[in-house]
Amino acid sequence: MCKQLNITKTFRVSKITLVRSQKKPSSASADGVSTIPLYRSAPTLEVRLEDFERFAVDRLLVLRGISDGLARGKKPDEMEKLVSDLWKANMRHPNTSEIIDKDIISHFVLRLVYCRTEELRKWFLSMESTLFRYRFRLETSDVHRALMTELGIPYKSVTNAEFEGLKEKLSQVARSIGQQLPTSDTVYYKVPWEEVSELVGSRRVFIKKGYAYVALNQVVSFVIPHFRSHLSKALVLTNRKWTSMIREQEKDRLTPIVEALSTSYLGPDYTQDKEFGEISLKDIDQVARSSFPLCMRHLFDSLREDHHLKHGGRMQLGLFLKGVGLKLDDALAFWKAEFSQKVGAERFDKEYAYGIRHNFGKEGKRTDYTPFSCQKIILSTPGVGDHHGCPYRHFSEENLRAALGKMGVGSRELEQVVEKAKGRHYQLACTLTFEAIHGASCDSGINHPNQYFKASQNILKEKK
Repeated sequence: MCKQLNITKTFRVSKITLVRSQKKPSSASADGVSTIPLYRSAPTLEVRLEDFERFAVDRLLVLRGISDGLARGKKPDEMEKLVSDLWKANMRHPNTSEIIDKDIISHFVLRLVYCRTEELRKWFLSMESTLFRYRFRLETSDVHRALMTELGIPYKSVTNAEFEGLKEKLSQVARSIGQQLPTSDTVYYKVPWEEVSELVGSRRVFIKKGYAYVALNQVVSFVIPHFRSHLSKALVLTNRKWTSMIREQEKDRLTPIVEALSTSYLGPDYTQDKEFGEISLKDIDQVARSSFPLCMRHLFDSLREDHHLKHGGRMQLGLFLKGVGLKLDDALAFWKAEFSQKVGAERFDKEYAYGIRHNFGKEGKRTDYTPFSCQKIILSTPGVGDHHGCPYRHFSEENLRAALGKMGVGSRELEQVVEKAKGRHYQLACTLTFEAIHGASCDSGINHPNQYFKASQNILKEKK
């Protein structure tokens, strides 16, 4: 039996207002409603608990796809196609009349998920603003005007008399950026120049006496800051409600879902890789050098050097090794051989062997635990003396350069990897590392350490 979830209770807000246009836009639903809600307030809808999570996961696939596209430096036209394809692939609904509801519900669920820390808020704000930008670009002029009105944007269109006085200058700008020459029907808005800094910086707008004259097909430049400002404030308010009220009230129902979604991995779980069979102890050093991603290579080398890892490191490396095919008996032998050199065999059997068996589902609740995804590793918080986490995020630049050099990354590629890490594109940095070492592209990107291992082994197998 499906449980019902009342979003009104969860978000404490009223009905949402959807923008209606006079003409049916290209991306409109059947009844002429624009498919771009402004998410001003959450809807009063009854949502099944499984839909609450499923809709959020579908939207998360869109946002992470956008993040990867931006990190790879895709051009605006490429991003527009990417966003359109991601949306069509992931935000479908069997009932077309409920597509907009799915859009709104998924946004507000992820708003709960990503309101909880400054880093999560910044990522969500950036991705949602980018998603809105490219969906806005696909709408008609009528919808653009309606959305501007709904957002309360105060700018009025330029009068015919003012347009005629500026027509020559506006035509020069249009020619310089490859757009159609303006006519008496072309709509321009007179906007303070600082409101459209991206147009000013790229010389795509005419400026006079502190005002920029923005064509209707460019208004996204000043619409986005308004959308972004509202969402930024809303995320802060949502966080206050979450910490003061919702988290505790929903601790047995929604809270576990919300707290898991931000670190969720949406691909295969890699519990144990059946394709490559078992990894034997005698081969483990060789495959570590050839096919371990940097995060696991660092843990493996640290274990070999110090003969010890703290709990976070044991979990991260242990589950990874399980996923690449190291069997329980070999895992116990591997860890015991290392730890015994520091703590002794007896202490290992008493204090550490249980945890290894537990990861394999042989103790406690007997859960067959899955290896950690990149997202979970990136968001971990290693402390002093810890070796787990994501090197692209948690290493100093000096340490990262040294580690990459040790893996065999060339100087030119190394600079690209470090640059992506500085820009917080940690998974893309790992992808570039993979490509540099293996001399092969990885178009899907690296999202999981065990995915890295599997792709590496496939390439090495082909070369043999």
